[in-house]
Amino acid sequence: MTYLGLDLGTSGVKALLIDGRQTVLAEGSCALTVERPHPKWSEQSPTSWIAACEAAIDQVRALAPTAFAALRSIGVSGHMHGATLLGDDDQALRPAILWNDGRAHLECAELESRADFRGIGGNIVMAGFTAPKLRWVKKNEPEIFGQTRKVLLPKDYVNLWLTGEHISEMSDAAGTLWLDVAKRDWSDDLLAATDLTRQHMPRLVEGSAHAGDLRPELAARWGVGAVSIAGGAGDNAATACGLGAVTPGQGFLSLGTSGVLFTVTDQFATNTDNAVHSFCHAIPDSWHQMGVILSATDGLAWFGQITNKTPAELTSMVTGVTKPSPITFLPYLSGERTPHNAPDATAAFLGLRRDHTLADMVQGVMEGVGYAFADCCSALGKSGSLPQTVIVAGGGSQSQTWLQMIADITGLTLKVPDSGAQGAALGAARLAILARGDGSVSDVLFAPRTHKQIEPDPGLTLAYADSLKAFRDAW
Repeated sequence: MTYLGLDLGTSGVKALLIDGRQTVLAEGSCALTVERPHPKWSEQSPTSWIAACEAAIDQVRALAPTAFAALRSIGVSGHMHGATLLGDDDQALRPAILWNDGRAHLECAELESRADFRGIGGNIVMAGFTAPKLRWVKKNEPEIFGQTRKVLLPKDYVNLWLTGEHISEMSDAAGTLWLDVAKRDWSDDLLAATDLTRQHMPRLVEGSAHAGDLRPELAARWGVGAVSIAGGAGDNAATACGLGAVTPGQGFLSLGTSGVLFTVTDQFATNTDNAVHSFCHAIPDSWHQMGVILSATDGLAWFGQITNKTPAELTSMVTGVTKPSPITFLPYLSGERTPHNAPDATAAFLGLRRDHTLADMVQGVMEGVGYAFADCCSALGKSGSLPQTVIVAGGGSQSQTWLQMIADITGLTLKVPDSGAQGAALGAARLAILARGDGSVSDVLFAPRTHKQIEPDPGLTLAYADSLKAFRDAW
């Protein structure tokens, strides 16, 4: 038997085929583009997601045809908060409004005044979440709002293609601001605040549960038998499943385009004063809190564009760090979430002098991301949910120098996984195993082997303390 994980990312789809021992048998991918027709807008066509999924799956089928024919279950993860509006015929009424779309900033305060989103939904109303997007659509595109029969999240639109059913699960639904996160059910009060009802929402299941079955026409096209579809997960919860972060006290740090510090909890708790996200996990009776920074490796990518160098060329300039950079970088290129909730925050280099070098600036950019993670640590510490040891993920985790900086700045111990498949696509495939009943949570969602543990250097942690204070004062 084999299992397929699909990860719908903002920039592309990944497909991962594994067997019952979680050995990777084949991988496929297909790129996606984001449309930005106006300032602060970020959209994608839902049909492009399906085309990308089909292309990625076709690659897997070509690489491992016999293994794919033994497919028994599929799990899907995806970027959260996107608003996919469907009419009576289940066709999208407009392009999906994505997680990094900021057009609904004025609607946030309106919704806060209409219902207890922070207490019930567990989060500050931010423009990136789904609920304010629907408020914006009602005010600015009333004809579209009036035709809307279902609102789906991006990965749930993929599940609609797979099953023909409207299905969501707890971890992704918690990012809409319509879920009663403690009760793991839609909130009538929060829906009413955006002039919606339960009829507009998909059916809810747990991420590890059987949610539906593959449509016969797809099964025939792919040459497979009966295939179960799991509830799936939002991208960060799926990444946690891929990394085995499912027990209270466990967590991970993702150094990707954005940055995430994720911690598992056994109960729902809020910390909106520090812009901490509180969501359901993808397995029953489990929740998580997250600190989120909007520019992590994206800061280095931006600086690479400015200097006409690749991120790898830039990071190679910084080795053997013995003291903080004399330059402080505020990494707020796209605003910031935790702990500031400041979508209009801007980035800056501070302390520049004529004698400073490009390497000083690169080190400043890398350290600025570390300081932002330190702010997340402080916020999660106030929630009582901060672990001292976390596993790392994301493209930036390939830089040992950067990981050591983050450990020194934050005081966290970082565990580096062995090379191989981790993250959201693997997490989705693991949820597919659970949805079939082919293993228990403890047997399936285990942590990967790690080859290195990066401890903070006490001397550098002390040296960074003054720079961290200057960073926070500059904010």
